[in-house]
Amino acid sequence: MAASNGDYVNRSATTVAEYLNEWLAVHALEVKPRTRAGYAHLIENYVAPRIGGKRLQALRATDLSILYRELLESGGKNGRPLSARTVEYVHAVLRKALADAVRNDQLLTSNPAERAKRPRKAHAEPVIMWTATDLVSFLETASQHRLHAFFRLSAYTGARRGELANLRWSDVNLGDAPTIRLRGTVSVIAGTRVEGTTKGGRERTISIDPGTAAVMIEHHRRQQLERELAGGSWTDGDHVFRQELGEPLFPDTPTALMTKLLRQHNAAAAAVGEKPLTVIRLHDLRHLHATLLLKVGVPVHVVANRLGHADPAITLRVYAHVLDDQASQAASVFAQALLDEGRNEANPGSSDSSADRPTP
Repeated sequence: MAASNGDYVNRSATTVAEYLNEWLAVHALEVKPRTRAGYAHLIENYVAPRIGGKRLQALRATDLSILYRELLESGGKNGRPLSARTVEYVHAVLRKALADAVRNDQLLTSNPAERAKRPRKAHAEPVIMWTATDLVSFLETASQHRLHAFFRLSAYTGARRGELANLRWSDVNLGDAPTIRLRGTVSVIAGTRVEGTTKGGRERTISIDPGTAAVMIEHHRRQQLERELAGGSWTDGDHVFRQELGEPLFPDTPTALMTKLLRQHNAAAAAVGEKPLTVIRLHDLRHLHATLLLKVGVPVHVVANRLGHADPAITLRVYAHVLDDQASQAASVFAQALLDEGRNEANPGSSDSSADRPTP
């Protein structure tokens, strides 16, 4: 039947593991190094040990459904359950690889991953446990550290940590309309710092407020002092965020530093009987930025651009809970707007100007 439909493929003894290893070698040419490393990790740890020895052309959708179920039940460390999100990533890699086996390598007539039963996607909503006041409090603690500007930019722009680790001074404008231009990102692969394009592959320019611009000016001044002190030991370059001797910053450094600063902050708070801050991740500053903007009514497409989302629909999906909160108040806002408008029409001489009000 396959031959009559023009779908005939030559018989091959290639195993699943052999094909995936070859696929990785070829696929490395068209994806970022970090993405390829992620693919390799999933294949080596979750796919190859279970179905790697199976002949590729004998692979069925049922085999993949069983694989996903086993991973969910005991695919994690020490036989613990693996998260549905990770299993979904495994499925995505297999679907892509097997699609190439059909379309490019002509080893399969159809893609078994397309028919496999897989875990339902879980769209987890970001849970932000900080208020604006909490953020200000944390930044006050961080203000004494040489990387204070990193946390300020992270919170005030929503930029990813890798994007900030890649930022150059040539892409920072601290004039009358201050901005930063994000053109790439940094990841760490096998202990090596690797620079590449942004997650969406597109650069973007983000406005920053005067207060953040002032922090950046101070950061630049401090960096110049560090350069003078380091003398010949200083590593030249244009990176905004660096190590003490000028080497470009690793993105893991501010992640670990935030945990340390939170411990310091909470220890100081406990000493004077104040409430400690909830421990959050560095990435949560990005979520906090988006959440606060949406809560005060900044349009979704503007927030999407600041975050670097390729499509505002991504922002809508991730922050649907914030927009739902706004929607629940829409009826009251509309009614109040009509009421205010009616009052203005009935009293055209009245206004909100304090000049028309009697002095207390």
